[in-house]
Amino acid sequence: MLDRVQAHLEAIYALEPNLRVDDFLVTPEVARALGHTGRSHEELLVHEDGDGLEVALVLDPALLRSLERYRAAPAEQLLDAALDSYCQVTEGVSHFLYLTHSAAKERRVSLLELEAQAEVDKFASCVLHAWRRGVRFAEQLLRRLFDFVRYLPTLAAHERWRYQEANRLARRYCRRLLRHIAEGRMDRFLTELRYCYRLGAEAKLQYLAQ
Repeated sequence: MLDRVQAHLEAIYALEPNLRVDDFLVTPEVARALGHTGRSHEELLVHEDGDGLEVALVLDPALLRSLERYRAAPAEQLLDAALDSYCQVTEGVSHFLYLTHSAAKERRVSLLELEAQAEVDKFASCVLHAWRRGVRFAEQLLRRLFDFVRYLPTLAAHERWRYQEANRLARRYCRRLLRHIAEGRMDRFLTELRYCYRLGAEAKLQYLAQ
């Protein structure tokens, strides 16, 4: 199922297929040995070693099992039955793609930028899978993803701020995207997403906040 999620995000952003996220998925046992906190069902582990990066993606096996049941089903059915699992897996794949894309461009990326992009990716991916449902679905999704959220009580103050700020920035941006959905202009929707994706650092954060 990871290959399906990755292919969809790569198509949305017109990315050249490169590394396969499946190759970087690790078991829970390996994840713990690498320092996985265990606080979340999804985490991208990153170690910078000189001029290179070592990356491992941790996903709760239950998430993948939940999605595999719908591998042969239409995407809309998957969203109806397993939206939460789909979004968590999409977030992990988003982190992997954005980090490796930035590294290939020799561009540094902040944790806030990484989290904000993942929030946008979840919204964009779900909207495109259910494009025919129109703006009403998109508005409901916007509220579900950005308004009805809770944060782990164990988060440190700076971590909570980062997640809340990523939510705020992505929500503002995704709300601006609603006009393209209302007009049925998938071409403009994708053009906008691809432009924003390629902005970096402060330019991206400022653009999201407009």
